[in-house]
Amino acid sequence: MTKIAVVFHSATGNVHAMAHALADGAREAGAEVRVRRAPETAPPEAIAANPRWQQYVDEVAPQVQEVAMDDLEWADGFAFGSPTRFGGPTAQLKSVLDQTGGLWFQNKLADKVATAFTSASTGHGGLESTILALNNVFYHWGAIVLPVGYTADVFHEHGNPYGASWVSRKSAPPDDLALQAARQQGRRLAEVTGAFVRGRAEAAA
Repeated sequence: MTKIAVVFHSATGNVHAMAHALADGAREAGAEVRVRRAPETAPPEAIAANPRWQQYVDEVAPQVQEVAMDDLEWADGFAFGSPTRFGGPTAQLKSVLDQTGGLWFQNKLADKVATAFTSASTGHGGLESTILALNNVFYHWGAIVLPVGYTADVFHEHGNPYGASWVSRKSAPPDDLALQAARQQGRRLAEVTGAFVRGRAEAAA
């Protein structure tokens, strides 16, 4: 069975919802999925200044297990998600990525399929650049970077060809189209990863 790890950081729950939709899509395509979150490292006073952030940290985030390097070694494919912070991923998710040096050095992240998703409060608030910044890490790993392109109708209607995205405007959770896009990204990740894994196994047989 294809093994997919969905790793994310969320502050107010938008990326959390997208991560679970993406995981559902991967499961629908037959994958075994682990959903993991980056540890929250922001100062308590910063979290308390935003009631939605505080509520998420207190009530929602504890429902998801924190990521470990073993989860990345286990997986055949990855999806990484983060809110946009000045055009890049959050420090919380970046900290997880910065801890992968040991796996990278042993080539244990090479030849795995990787994709990314994000959310920002405005339409031009760094959605594409955040995904591209995450892709830079995948290049260094030697992973196979998987965009969504316009491979399904939902990507023509919502998001962008880089990965699922959501413009939150600090309001409601991701709408149905955004979650559909994330779900389809999960399906694509599982299907492409599965085909690659099977192809390598057949070639080695």
